Amino acid sequence: MEWTDRELNGESFDQEDLEGYGFTGCVFVRCTFRHASLVEATTRDCRFDTCDFGDARLNSTIHTNSDFSNSSFDGASLFGARFAGCKMLGASFVKADLSALEVEGGDWSYANLRGQTLRGLKLSGTRLIRTDFYGSDLAGADLTHADLTGASLDKTVLTGADLRGANLSEVDLRNADLRRARIEIEHAVLLAQAYGAIVG
Repeated sequence: MEWTDRELNGESFDQEDLEGYGFTGCVFVRCTFRHASLVEATTRDCRFDTCDFGDARLNSTIHTNSDFSNSSFDGASLFGARFAGCKMLGASFVKADLSALEVEGGDWSYANLRGQTLRGLKLSGTRLIRTDFYGSDLAGADLTHADLTGASLDKTVLTGADLRGANLSEVDLRNADLRRARIEIEHAVLLAQAYGAIVG
């Protein structure tokens, strides 16, 4: 089933079977997809403004240049989902299954990714401004050239992660696990200053 250029506001798709659907250029505002099945669905150039995907199944979905700003994926399953060039500004993923997630750039600023297992996730070049990674596992993640300005990395596992070229302005690294993480000189300076060292 293909949907193209549709615009819907306040509609409910709760518990609907939308498996394999293709959405192109569609706009959904304050729509709900709670407990819906969107397995292997695709979106391209769509906008989901403040939509609720709570406990929905989005396994193996592919999203290209779509906007999910302020949407909730709390409790949803996104196993193997792929987001390329998507805007996830302020999206929430409380207790969501993000296993085998794939991210290709885009803007995940202000997203709630607290307590998530994101080991080995490639986030190179992604905007992650003030994204909440509190208590998350980013071991081995690729964060090269990502913009992590003001991101919450408190109690975040970054063992073996690659942070080269990342913007860590306003980031408190004191409670992050940085063992074997790859960082640059300026990152080391920031860390030293956070512990009260006078550099220079």
